[in-house]
Amino acid sequence: MNNITKYLKVLFYNLLIFVFLVLFIEIIFGYWFKENNFGIHMRAERNKVSKFNVSHHGNGEKISFIYKRNFYGFIGEEFNPKDVKIIFEGGSTGAEMWKPEETSIVGVLNKLFIENNDNKKIYNASINGKSIRGYAYDFKHWFTKIPNLNPDYIIFYLGINDRKFPDDKLHRFFDEQHSTETLKKIRDYIKNNSFILEKVKKIKNRYFTKNYFQYDLDKNDLYKNFEYTNYAKAKDIHSLKFNDKDKNYLKILNNRLNNLNAVIQKSSFTPIFITQIKFDGLKERRMFLANETIKKFAKNNNYKLIPLDELIEEMNKGDFFDEVHTTITGSKKIAEIIYKNIVW
Repeated sequence: MNNITKYLKVLFYNLLIFVFLVLFIEIIFGYWFKENNFGIHMRAERNKVSKFNVSHHGNGEKISFIYKRNFYGFIGEEFNPKDVKIIFEGGSTGAEMWKPEETSIVGVLNKLFIENNDNKKIYNASINGKSIRGYAYDFKHWFTKIPNLNPDYIIFYLGINDRKFPDDKLHRFFDEQHSTETLKKIRDYIKNNSFILEKVKKIKNRYFTKNYFQYDLDKNDLYKNFEYTNYAKAKDIHSLKFNDKDKNYLKILNNRLNNLNAVIQKSSFTPIFITQIKFDGLKERRMFLANETIKKFAKNNNYKLIPLDELIEEMNKGDFFDEVHTTITGSKKIAEIIYKNIVW
C-alpha cells in the first residue's frame, strides 16, 4: 500500500510540474493577454493548409495544389503586416479555393503587376460566403487585431453574395467568423490563443496535410440553352420600377452599404468597388439590381469604381464551373479587365 501511495504521489507531483510548465509556456508565449489576440474570431480561417485535387476544366485535367491561409487569416504565405498596402475583400468568388492561387483573380493581378514592373501586390482576405455585412465586420474583429496593418487601398469585390439575405446561423458565421454556441466559443478561444496548439497545428499542416478530392465541380447542364446577358441587354430586360419585394431588398442592401461606409469614413484607406457577374451575365434581376445599387453608392460617395458588369461584354462556355464561380480561364479574363481599368 505504501508503494502505491508513493507512486501516486510521484505521479501527482509530475503531473503538477507538467501542468505548471504548460501554463508557464502558455502565459509567456501564448496570446491570452495580448491586446491584439483574435479571441473567438477567425479561428476556422487561420493557419490553414489543405491539399486539393481538382478537375473542373471540361477536359478531365486533374490539378493538385496547396491552399493556404496564414497566421493572420489571409490567403497565401506569411507576411509582415507593414508590407500590406492593398487588400482584396471578397467571398468564395474572391477566395477561389478550388484552383491554384496563382490562377485566381488576385493571383493573375499580382502576376500582371510583376510583368509590367509595377511595384504592387494584392493580399487576399476573401472568405467563402462573405457579404457586405462581413466586410464591415472584418474591421471590428479581424483587421484591427493585426498589428501594424495599415493598407492604402481595400478592394471590395461584391454583389453575388448580396443578391439574397439569408439570416441563418451558417450565413452569419460566414460574415462574423465565430460560432454562436458556448462550447464552440470556448474551443475557438483556446485554439486561437494557445501557443502549444498553434505549434501542433503547424506540425499537422506540414506532415499530415488534409487531402480534398473534387472531380465533379462542373454542372453538366450549366450551359444548356446558354445566352450571355450583357449590361446593354440587362437594361432592356430589367425594369427599374420596384415592387414591394424589390423595395425591401434595396432597403436592406443600402443599410449594409451605409454600415460599410461608416467604417470607411473612420479609416484612412481608399476603397475600390468592383461589381460582379454570374455565368450568364446579368440575366438574374437581383444581380442587376445589386450592381446598380453598388455603383450608385460608389458614385454618390465619390469612391473608385470598376463596373465589371458593364465592362465585360461576353463570357464564354467554360469560363464558369457553376453559376457564380469562374474557372482558370474565367478568372484570367476578369483579372485582365480589372487590371486595365483599375485607378489608384
